[in-house]
Amino acid sequence: MLLAAFWGGIAGSAVLLGCFSALAFRIPKKWTAWIMAFGTGILIGAVSFELLIEAVEQSDLIVTSAGFILGAAIFTGINSLLAKKGGHERKKSGDKKTKGVGMAIFLGTLLDAIPESVLIGASLIDHSKVSWLLVVAIFLSNFPEGLSSSIGLLREGFSRRKILGMWLSVFAISALAAFLGYLLLENASVASLSLIGAFAGGAIMAMVASTMLPEAHEDAGVAVGFITSLGLLCSMLLTHLS
Repeated sequence: MLLAAFWGGIAGSAVLLGCFSALAFRIPKKWTAWIMAFGTGILIGAVSFELLIEAVEQSDLIVTSAGFILGAAIFTGINSLLAKKGGHERKKSGDKKTKGVGMAIFLGTLLDAIPESVLIGASLIDHSKVSWLLVVAIFLSNFPEGLSSSIGLLREGFSRRKILGMWLSVFAISALAAFLGYLLLENASVASLSLIGAFAGGAIMAMVASTMLPEAHEDAGVAVGFITSLGLLCSMLLTHLS
């Protein structure tokens, strides 16, 4: 259980690392977009090569499809509500910021982080070791989120102390979510775990398609397609080497 919290904290620490980078350096938006694109490719690979294939092998196509669609639909619904308050800007570091969106950005980041961390905890149940692919994928996707969100919050007038406090809480909640994911799902059936994996896969795919890829393309242009492809290739290599 403590190992689950540790790995959940490692993945969640990327948001904090991105925050520190934003507060300490002026990082070009294009560099952030490149990292985001690469992380997107790895996340797509994690969903495809690990979550969905494993879910089909452990249950069947109908259960996997139902869980995947449900995860995508629920994420999209919640994300839509947060977007109306400005939560869609959690991955943006541009100048055009809507005032008063700080809490929506924070909640949007939690929306991304909690299911990912639960999944890390659950992955330890079956395999007795963490899924390196999931940890690397989530870490690489969280770093640009912490970076760009922190830049946006600074421009909205948030103090450095308040921004650090927000991301420290995300780090702590990520570790707790991974811990609870292991604790609450420890005795779950194989079919239930496969359904949860497919559900998380749907949520992750909805997240990268609606937030990460559009923002990366906006800041880095057509190069994003190639960099995302490299991330997907890296995901395949990690799958076979782990």
